[in-house]
Amino acid sequence: MTNYKLTIQYDGTRYFGWEHQPDKETIQGKLEDAFEKTLNIPKSEYKIIGAGRTDAGVHALEMTANVLLDAELPENSLRDKLNLNLPSDIAILSVKIASERFHARYNAVGKTYDYTISDGPIKPIFNRKYVTILDKQLDTDAMKIAAGYLEGKHDYKAFCGNSHFKKSSVRIVDRITISRKNGLLTLSFHGTGFLQNMVRIMVGTLIEVGYHRIDPESIPEIIDSLDRKKAGPTAPAKGLCLRKVDY
Repeated sequence: MTNYKLTIQYDGTRYFGWEHQPDKETIQGKLEDAFEKTLNIPKSEYKIIGAGRTDAGVHALEMTANVLLDAELPENSLRDKLNLNLPSDIAILSVKIASERFHARYNAVGKTYDYTISDGPIKPIFNRKYVTILDKQLDTDAMKIAAGYLEGKHDYKAFCGNSHFKKSSVRIVDRITISRKNGLLTLSFHGTGFLQNMVRIMVGTLIEVGYHRIDPESIPEIIDSLDRKKAGPTAPAKGLCLRKVDY
């Protein structure tokens, strides 16, 4: 068996997230279709493993996946043939033969997500599908103070969108940056891993801080509460993009 490492880029607008779902269009499902058409291999004979499970409507610049195949094929040739069988909003950037033990999810040591907001007087036109548009400007100084409290090793249960999540909700978020450029505000999150909807809930909370509806100094109390109702709303999916997976 040959283990192939895939780097994938996609516009998640019209998909129900990464993970395969019956009767719904997903990124994993489209990749499975492409492999079946390209190699004439039944889907039951292979499994595409992603580094994570992006939500419906979320995008990726560099999602990583791996697949074990009972064949050794030229890397660039396999990439090019797969891309011919993928829709225009999904592209495989690279195909590399990896070690037999490489696992896209379990070997990942970090992920970077970017969330983009437009809060200025002129709304974006050409990138509007990838930006959350707000009607008034945010107080980024307050947001940066709050972001500092969100960094670190914490139990992020208050920022988890799955109320039935039973495993540990302790995660490490080692860097949150907030920057403004060309009329857009980018919130960047780097951590060892993230809970379901976690980045979008942190963004929603920081937006509330930016509008002075949540005091930045109350963030530690929200974290300690472990109560989803204490944090802000879940920000829209379209502003979120998985930028990179670290190994």
